[in-house]
Amino acid sequence: YQKILGETIDSDFTKDIAPISEMEMRVIDEEIADKLGDKTLGEDPSLGSVAEVNNFTLQSVSKKLYYVAPLEHSGFFKWYNNDYTTGYIKVSATNQNDISLVQEIDGKPIKIKYQPSAYFGEDLYRHIWNNGYKTSLVTDIQFEIDDEGYPWWIVTKFEKKVTMGGSEAVGCLVINPETGEIKEYSISETPKWIDRVQPINFIKTQIDDWGEYIHGWWNFSGRDKLTSSSGATVVYGNDNQCYVYTGITSVGSDEGTVGFMMVNTVTKKVFRYNRTGATEEAAKRSAESQVQEKGYKATFPIPYNVNGTPTYFMSLVGDDGLPKMYAMVSIQNYNIVGVGGNLKSTLRSYQRALTSKGNATGIETSFERKQLTGSISRISNDISDGQTSYYFILDSSNIIFRGSSDISVEIPLSKEGDVLKITYDDSGQPVTQIVSFDNLEIEMIKSSINEERLEYFQEVDSTNFQKNELKNANQVFDDMSDEKKLELLKQVKNQ
Repeated sequence: YQKILGETIDSDFTKDIAPISEMEMRVIDEEIADKLGDKTLGEDPSLGSVAEVNNFTLQSVSKKLYYVAPLEHSGFFKWYNNDYTTGYIKVSATNQNDISLVQEIDGKPIKIKYQPSAYFGEDLYRHIWNNGYKTSLVTDIQFEIDDEGYPWWIVTKFEKKVTMGGSEAVGCLVINPETGEIKEYSISETPKWIDRVQPINFIKTQIDDWGEYIHGWWNFSGRDKLTSSSGATVVYGNDNQCYVYTGITSVGSDEGTVGFMMVNTVTKKVFRYNRTGATEEAAKRSAESQVQEKGYKATFPIPYNVNGTPTYFMSLVGDDGLPKMYAMVSIQNYNIVGVGGNLKSTLRSYQRALTSKGNATGIETSFERKQLTGSISRISNDISDGQTSYYFILDSSNIIFRGSSDISVEIPLSKEGDVLKITYDDSGQPVTQIVSFDNLEIEMIKSSINEERLEYFQEVDSTNFQKNELKNANQVFDDMSDEKKLELLKQVKNQ
């Protein structure tokens, strides 16, 4: 059981998850998509009386994220009186106004005859059974569309690896919902447009077994036992492939994680990230506490790479189930929170929190920290949610830099032509948050007391940094196998 998950690859989150703009963040979850889909179907009374919308599936369609669900029969008599249902509903995961009822492709009507809610020979499971798969194990029916918009049923084929247990996906069946034609693919042969073959419950179970039996079955003390956190979500990596994300916690831990994993939902390639942080539930509570007077509830967090920092993003929904505000919470430290009424203001709020608390909390980044000197060729400010951000361009760079008076009181006083010395993390984004700001045209008068305070805070930052580095080194050492630990100790002794 412990080995079914397979090899885990230690990796860098900021390389696997590319930095993302606010326009690409998922503001819609499956529950919200359900509500929007029901509303869209209800706008056509004749269609809503004979069909219903069931489970939405998140998928990448031409590199854009959509929730897609088929129209299915709403009961036996509706199935008896109709040969098929006519189409599917597509809801954008990033724009709640982008909703469409698709009933034809290239002028050809969509007919969904074989489906889980049909009966007798048109029941999808019975159809599979009667067409060569009586002795096969199949599960996890998913509705997906290809990049041209044509609908398909994707069904996982699996085997038992440990007598009657240890379920392992070995391939998939792709079924035409109109004709019933079945094509079988192995994992390696699966078409690239298919997002999911590995069921989420399979992955969660395999991760739990991997952590439970880390020292075999006879381990009643619970030494080094790990388990997945309470939830799991689907994310898309830098390679545009689909992954299941879940935190990894020590057995008995409620608030913190010792790392997290991402598992490819087709190949089952497992990436492990040895970063301590907050569980999804702890991040939700942290976000909700920021708007407790409003009573909003957070959706399940989605991990993103924000300026090189692993970050949970979630919508804050009202009683009607629709997004009212948004929140970002640092995975490493859930006390770093940004909330706002729109994506832009949320991102700014979060970046201000990172800038003001980053040094004290040891936030890491894999991006190169750079210094730049140049004169301001253009500068302007923007006020959102009562907060002022300043944007400027230097003559020595084509990057748009962003900062606020929280970073330096010199920023509001700066004007075009002033020479600056700034520090920033090179994230490759067209708009970059600065880390430090020094206007060389403004000579600040520093009293002896201010000098002492400055030296004190620099010493505190240095001490915190050293503590964080030691903590990370200890974590890396603890994660090593006994053989690697012994080899490392021998190397240290020889040196």
